[in-house]
Amino acid sequence: MVIRPLRRKLKKRKLKGIAYNEVLWGYLFLLPNIFGVFSFIFFPLVVALGLSFFKWDILTPSVFFGIKNYIKLFQDITFLKVFRNTIFYVAGTVPLGIFIALIFAVALNRASRLIKLYRAIYFLPVVCSMIAVAIVWQWIYNPEFGFLNFVLSFIGIKGPKWLSSTQWAMPALILVSIWKGLGFNIVIFLAGLQGIPDVYYEAARIDGATTWNQFWRITLPLLSSTTFFITVISVISSFQVFDQVFIMTDGGPARSTSVIVHYLYQNAFLYFKMGYASAMGCILFAAIFSVTLIQVWRAKTWVHSGI
Repeated sequence: MVIRPLRRKLKKRKLKGIAYNEVLWGYLFLLPNIFGVFSFIFFPLVVALGLSFFKWDILTPSVFFGIKNYIKLFQDITFLKVFRNTIFYVAGTVPLGIFIALIFAVALNRASRLIKLYRAIYFLPVVCSMIAVAIVWQWIYNPEFGFLNFVLSFIGIKGPKWLSSTQWAMPALILVSIWKGLGFNIVIFLAGLQGIPDVYYEAARIDGATTWNQFWRITLPLLSSTTFFITVISVISSFQVFDQVFIMTDGGPARSTSVIVHYLYQNAFLYFKMGYASAMGCILFAAIFSVTLIQVWRAKTWVHSGI
């Protein structure tokens, strides 16, 4: 009678020891990533926040400036303009990019001999360097000998000066960004689509549901968590756009394509206003954080947690 309880206690201790070892090894494997997050994300964030209260041009000692950098930001007409440009870029890139990716993902989810080839083709832009992509698209948008205006001329349309036009430069950049990130969104949507059981579609077909009804009533609701993930990631990356702006237009013409990160780069590394640029970075972080919180809060009304 005494032996059985002892065995149970020993067994529980053994299980606890195994669980502890698993947790320990898990944290050890995560340690390099944790170190990277603290070294390259949290630490620079804290330094930038502290630096935003100083006036510093790298060459001379820093001077405490209080909240004057922040006051100056909201009085800076150029900053307000680039902030509006950033909002316009996010509003143009995220919804359209998600919509197109969803349509392509639904099309690529069907059985076909060449389906793997199609998936690889759509994912190719994701693995390409943004610099190479930007240079190629600069040639496509060239008003004199670019491919896009060449194609438009065949249907009797005179193409605009895409990257030199204040009206068309930002839409041109939005198009490039959507094309570049399309493959990533398609892959995520495909993973979500393949996680939906066929039983739901079979039951809907038996009940006489049309293809549109199946998509609206089954596919979209069960893809809500996937759509939420893609939306959050897309919004965060869109707020931080820089490469294509820097290479293709450098913020021009007349700052019509200049965004927050581009203006931050100019203030930090061209004008050497490190404190001012740090304040700008903190405002950008606050904007991204606020938008993400709103998305998480609103997700409760439309995101379904499971099947």
